[in-house]
This record gives sequence, structure tokens and C-alpha cells, in this order.
Amino acid sequence: MLPSFLKSARVAWILCVVCSLPFHAYASAIEGEVQKQEINIFAISIFFIFAISTLGITWWAARKTKSRDAFYTAGGGVSPLQNALAIAGDFMSAATLLGITGLMFFRGYDGYVLAFAIIIGWAIMLMVIAERFRNLGRYTFVDVISYRLEGNSVRVLMALCSLVVIIFYLIGQMVGAGKLIQLLFGLDYVYAIIIVSILMVLYVSFGGMIATTWVQMVKALLLLGGGAYISFTLLSRFGFSFNNILQASVDVHPKGQALLEPGGWLKKDTLNVWTLGLTMCFGIMGLPHILMRFFTVKDAKGARKSVAYATVIMAVFYIFILIIGFGAVAVIWGQPEYYTEGGTLIGGTNMVVLHVSKALGGDFLLGFMSAVAFATILAVVAGLTLAAAAAIAHDLYAVVLKGGKANPKTELKISKISVVIIGVLSIIFGLAFETQNIAVVTAFAFSIAASVNFPLLLLSMYWRGLTSKGAVLGGSLTFILTLAIIVISDSIWVQVLGHDKAIFPYTYPTIFTMPIGFVLIWFFSIFDKSDNAKLEKSKFNAQFVRSETGIGADEAAEH
Repeated sequence: MLPSFLKSARVAWILCVVCSLPFHAYASAIEGEVQKQEINIFAISIFFIFAISTLGITWWAARKTKSRDAFYTAGGGVSPLQNALAIAGDFMSAATLLGITGLMFFRGYDGYVLAFAIIIGWAIMLMVIAERFRNLGRYTFVDVISYRLEGNSVRVLMALCSLVVIIFYLIGQMVGAGKLIQLLFGLDYVYAIIIVSILMVLYVSFGGMIATTWVQMVKALLLLGGGAYISFTLLSRFGFSFNNILQASVDVHPKGQALLEPGGWLKKDTLNVWTLGLTMCFGIMGLPHILMRFFTVKDAKGARKSVAYATVIMAVFYIFILIIGFGAVAVIWGQPEYYTEGGTLIGGTNMVVLHVSKALGGDFLLGFMSAVAFATILAVVAGLTLAAAAAIAHDLYAVVLKGGKANPKTELKISKISVVIIGVLSIIFGLAFETQNIAVVTAFAFSIAASVNFPLLLLSMYWRGLTSKGAVLGGSLTFILTLAIIVISDSIWVQVLGHDKAIFPYTYPTIFTMPIGFVLIWFFSIFDKSDNAKLEKSKFNAQFVRSETGIGADEAAEH
């Protein structure tokens, strides 16, 4: 099994190495001070309609969220198509909408390669995990890793890693939300943080996974609808010919024909590109809120269908992005109303799609797409909050403290209390990190997910030799090493601590820490000769049968 997996993983890695760059570019683009725009009443009105509608959905979902199963996983009753929309809604982020179009506007072909390759890598990587993961777990990815491992040490370690990843990821989202709203709506940073946190708490605490799923679905449909309308309008301007769009882009862009050719950008700083690609590609497979979505469908077949449908949905969306990216060059490149007196694009790279929206549909389309960008962040933070609540209430309280015998109603109550606490903390952290480099917290989240969570998840499902001691010692040392390397990287050593030069020259340490994580977990496991280790290895055959057949796995529950 392992060799076939490695072949798929190798293909996905190669395809995804370049595709992660837009996310990093987007994160960097909204750091520091942003230029506050005039208050856009129309955009705020559209977002207000979205918020009221989703709160109505939450009220409906709250009536169905009466059990632990419903709160964590919607009782496994989400259809594959609904789950695919939710996955797409979680993945098609503001980075995709704003970041990739901006890259294509300035860099052309390279941005196109990044946008299109990522859907292939996403499908392959998730298909490696989806079936076995759904059959082995119940609520969290920690359930899967701990399936045959004895004791609570592994669960405590992985729950804490989950919370660290979620908190850092949440900080990045909150800071990004505040600055994005300053840029798009003209609202003050503090108001944006508070609005996002309040809505996040309401969605999750009352509606659980059902509300979170529907918020992500609505957001995905809005994003697809907006992308489709802009693409159709652009095509109509150029005789419904994509070739005409490309020719018009080449005619006005200073790169000329080179806009459609591979440039030198992807060849620069090769090792940094590789480590960034490793971080994003394998980090996604270690993000708790992404993995949690596989438990919302009935069975492994539903999980596989979810991936297939999500891939199609994202493929369609990336076609829209392709049209919008080059269409933006043809429509707004060099147009003085979209540039400052200094010759730079108003609002920066991330404003390309919004400038195109205004050019094609005036204030209406601009307001709509601005509201969709904000809704994108809401969908992501709702998933993060639910995953954090599950780690606290299920992994730490119900399983570790209560030995798996917690009262389901008490566990549900603790989950909802956790959501409120996380909401308060998100406001505090969002305000505290307002002026900080959010690439730092993004590096923390994705590096830990790729270096610790992913190796343990993969080995727990595919390798008989994994033991509790190997998982705890190897995972803990990798966790510490990852944090230490990030501290001595440019993100903290230079930009935060003020040193002239970083000891570690890359933002992400994953190209070193992920292989080290695999080696350390393997090393401590093979030298674990305890009776406990023999027992854990003997349980692998039963785990393998369940992971392949689904016999004994939880199916959809009434809720």
C-alpha cells in the first residue's frame, strides 16, 4: 500500500510545489498598513443581507443541532454534493479570488500555471487520505491517529498541536479580515474584527457543523456566481473569444507576448519554492478543519464523491479565474482611474478583481464582490472555530479527562462554551497582532500541520510499526524543532527581533522538518520493544480491514 501511496504523493507534490505561491503572495500583500478606502454603503448593505440570511440558516440549523453528532459532524448526514460545495467554499478563499488574479495581472503565464495546477494536486492528495480517514475516525483527525495507539499521551499531543495550528491560522484570518475590510469597505479595523468574531460564534455555537456547512456552501455559490458573471461579461466584450482576450492583453501589457510565456519567476530561489510547496501541499492534509469535513458524509464512498465533485467545482472556478486574470489586463491595464499618481494600482495587487468588477458592473458588482470577499473569511473562521471546540471538548475533555465516558450533553455544552472563549480570544489576538507580520503566524500553522500532523496521520493509517512512544517522542521533537527554526528564520529573527540577517534563510522550514519528522517517528517506533508496542502493532490488521471496508465505521445519525 505504501509504495502506491508514495507514487501518488510524488505526483501531487510536483504539481503542487508551484501552486501554493499565490497564498503566500496574498498573505504578504495585506501585511502592515493598508490604505483605508471610503465607506462603501452598497457593499456593506450586501454583506448585511448575507449576514442576515446566514443567521437565518443558523436559526434553522440550531433546531436540528441537539446532539453531539449533529454539532461536530452534522450527524454524517451531509450529501457528497453539499460537502463538495462546503469543501470548495473552505478552499476557494480570498487568496484565490484576490491573490491569483493579481498575480496573473502582473505576471501572466506563471499565475495561470499556479491557478490550474492546484486543483490536480488537491484531488490527488485528498484521495490518498479520504477513504481510510473517513472509515477510521468519528469527530476529529486525532481519533484516526489514536485509533490503535494505547494511552492518552498521543491524543494530548495531537490535540495540542491541533489547537496551536488552529489558533495561529485563526490569527492570520482575523488580521487579514480586519485589513481586508479596511481596504474594501472603509470600516475601522477593530469593528471588522468584532463583527467577524460575533458572527463566527453565532454560527458555530448555535448551528454547529450544519450551520457551518451551509455558510460555506452559500459562500461557494456566491463566489461561483460572481466569477461566472464577470467571466461572461468579459467574454461578451471580446466576441466570446478567449483568444481575443489574450490578444488584447498582449497588446496593452508591457511584457507583450512574454505575458503568455513561462517567465523566470518560478525558477528563482528554487529551494524556497520547494519548501513553500511542501508546506502548503502537505500542510493542507494536516489542517484539522479541512480533515473534519470528511466525517460529515455518510461513509467512505461519500467522502470520495465529495473530493470528485469538489475538484470539478474548483476546476470550473479556476477557469473563471483564468478568464478574469487576463481579462483584467485587457480592460484596466493603464487606465488612469485605477492608478495612483505614482503609477501604482490603487489598493495594490489584491484589488485587481474588484477594479474589474467596477469597470464591468459599476458599484453594484463592486459591492457584491467585496461582500463575497468578506463572506469568504467568515466561512473559513467558522470551520476553524468548530475544529478547535472539538479538540477541547472531545479530545481533551471527553476522551482524556473522562476516559471516553463523558455525558454527551455535558460534552456538547463544553463545546459551545469553548466556541465563545475562542471568539473572545480571536478578538484579543486579532487586536494584538494588528501591526505584526501575519506571514509569521501562517508559517507556524502550515509548518506544524505539514511537519507534525501530516506525518503522524499518514503513518498511523499506512504503517504497522507506528507506536505511541514513537508518535509522542518523534512528534514532540519535530514540533519543538519546527518552532525553533521558524524563530531563527527571517519572519521572526529579522522582522520581529530586529537582527540584520536570519540564521535560517527561508520562511517555511518544512523541506527539512517534515522529513526529519518522519525519520524521528520511525526511529523511536522501531526501537520501542515494549509489550505496549507489540499490542499496538498487533491491532494493525483489524485497523486495515476497517479502513478498507468501513466495517464498524459510524454512519449517518439522526439529528
